Amino acid sequence: MNTLVYPKRLKFEVVSFDSDTRARLGRLTTRKAVVETPVFMPVGSLGSVKALDPEELYNMNFGLILGNTYHLMLRPGMDVIEMHGGLHAFMDWKKAVLTDSGGYQVFSLSKLRTIDDEGVCFRSHIDGDMVNLSPERAISVQETLGSDIMMVLDECPPFDAGAKELEAACVRTTKWAERCFSARTDRGGALFGIVQGGGNRECRINHLESIAALPFEGLAIGGVSVGEGWPQSEQVLSWLAPIMPSNRPRYLMGVGLPQDIIRAVGYGIDMFDCVVPTRNARNGQLFTWEGPIQIRHAAHRLDTRPVDEHCPCPACRRFSRSYLRHLYMSNEILGMRLNTLHNLTFYAGMMQKIRDNIRKGCYEAWSRQTLERLGCP
Repeated sequence: MNTLVYPKRLKFEVVSFDSDTRARLGRLTTRKAVVETPVFMPVGSLGSVKALDPEELYNMNFGLILGNTYHLMLRPGMDVIEMHGGLHAFMDWKKAVLTDSGGYQVFSLSKLRTIDDEGVCFRSHIDGDMVNLSPERAISVQETLGSDIMMVLDECPPFDAGAKELEAACVRTTKWAERCFSARTDRGGALFGIVQGGGNRECRINHLESIAALPFEGLAIGGVSVGEGWPQSEQVLSWLAPIMPSNRPRYLMGVGLPQDIIRAVGYGIDMFDCVVPTRNARNGQLFTWEGPIQIRHAAHRLDTRPVDEHCPCPACRRFSRSYLRHLYMSNEILGMRLNTLHNLTFYAGMMQKIRDNIRKGCYEAWSRQTLERLGCP
């Protein structure tokens, strides 16, 4: 058993491995929760997993969700969250929280920011005010939030950027990572480093070596799921997964389609987050073991079947596809809630099946059969 222990911050244990893949079953102990891995984290960037009450997330057995430093520092602001005693109390979430540092916004809001070695200067997308985010401030904000797992501030370059741009982003991210580590205080949670390098093998491997040499409690692969397809993301995994330290949790940032999670687990990835199940639910896409369905399609207008007769969620236990289509076409809030409950119930069940099959040592066969069933061999 591989075990990594950081007193008062994080304990990670690798419990078992699949016999035919690199998939591994683990246990992540944070200050607020014990979480089995592989784990999927629903996204609650603004202190809310959209459309759901935290109690509903507990009932689906989610013990770890994701918040976002950039968004929360802008609205409601740290004074409001600090007045409540942190993000957990503010949103009445009793389990663990991982917070992104705002580094993704360096990428996604490129037209609203400038970047240099000191940090990032944003023009707020809310009111146009200028906002400075340095590595030190990213840590200070996350500590005020009370994050159980914090992420370093990083620069996420385009996946297809040239070697010079990728190398410069990696050098800056390493320097920022060192500053993040130095800025952490005793009140801070676990801190994860982030590996960048786009689609360049040499940059990725070199940057992994630099970040892994620092005493972070976990390591994340960033800069994937930023517009490139799965084959390109999988190529990065094939370079990095075999040489990532085995005693630290491995987090693949932003990857969240069911078939991609199933494949990435086979490379030994432990943690995932994505807006896919919640965003797609609001857009009417519902995940099933036979592949996703689009509830707005006319084929469901007179369909009295549930979305999935084996699913325990309220949408499937109580309502028909026809009714869910009616709610979607009428833009009813209930439809968004029911669709979100269904998709996250599906994801929670998928992660449990993943863990069960790793535990039994038959993950390779299960994943192959499941991908074929989903139409993604």
